[in-house]
Amino acid sequence: MTPTARAAHRSRRRRRLRAALLLGSVALASVVTPDPAGATGASHHSDTATRRPTIVLVHGAWADASSWSGVVRGLQADGYRVLAPADPLRSLASDAADLSRLVDAIGGPVVLVGHSYGAAVITNAATGDPDVQALVYVNGSVPARGQTVAELAGPDSALSVTDPTTIFDFVPGSVPPGPASDVYLKRSTFLASFATGLRHRTASVLWATQRPITLGALNEPSGPPAWESIPSWYLVGTRDRVIPPTAQRAMARSAGSTVATFRAGHLGLITDPGPVVRTIEAAVRATD
Repeated sequence: MTPTARAAHRSRRRRRLRAALLLGSVALASVVTPDPAGATGASHHSDTATRRPTIVLVHGAWADASSWSGVVRGLQADGYRVLAPADPLRSLASDAADLSRLVDAIGGPVVLVGHSYGAAVITNAATGDPDVQALVYVNGSVPARGQTVAELAGPDSALSVTDPTTIFDFVPGSVPPGPASDVYLKRSTFLASFATGLRHRTASVLWATQRPITLGALNEPSGPPAWESIPSWYLVGTRDRVIPPTAQRAMARSAGSTVATFRAGHLGLITDPGPVVRTIEAAVRATD
């Protein structure tokens, strides 16, 4: 479905939904006496909700939505509605489609934020979507059309090695792995390169609870990128060993992103959520 057709389909779907809700509200009004105080409160809440977009946070590989906890707390404290859904990590196309359906269900302005592989997901999910007003990348893999997440980290990445079995565990364990194989980070790789800046005990827990990504997702060519038509921001982690700062800056230039930096490793969203919150809120203010 082309972006134009997709937008038209979404518009028709919302018109039907509004009509159904209107009919339901008429039926309800015939049997329920409205409470003036309650009606005023509902109207005020609706007005408040429409003034700000919903912030949707998309995690990356070898992580889960809890990695956004500090960012969620900061945004909620500033009055934002925030959602941090589980990213299935099965394929770039299907993960993007899942996110697109979520955005469709929200039914209002949205800012999408992606960390690492999650940046590639939002880049694909938002294409042609008029509800997405900004993209924010945090230590992100931001592909152009046809690029893969695996190639974007570049030769200086700690994950760029001749023998992948030295840094990854594959399930099933047969070699060579196939596109459907689950990829886990070995403990040594996770602690030394992925979870830098975290206490050893915390990093060890995150390693034990990591969620795998399929090998196919890491090597799947990206579709048309949303950043061609949607403004973007990129927060560069200057101590990242998984996606080095040079690779991050190159992707930010390609996407035409507004760039900010913070002295953090790949999991800077955990170790230093403040700059992440500020970058997201800057994107909201610039596009509101």
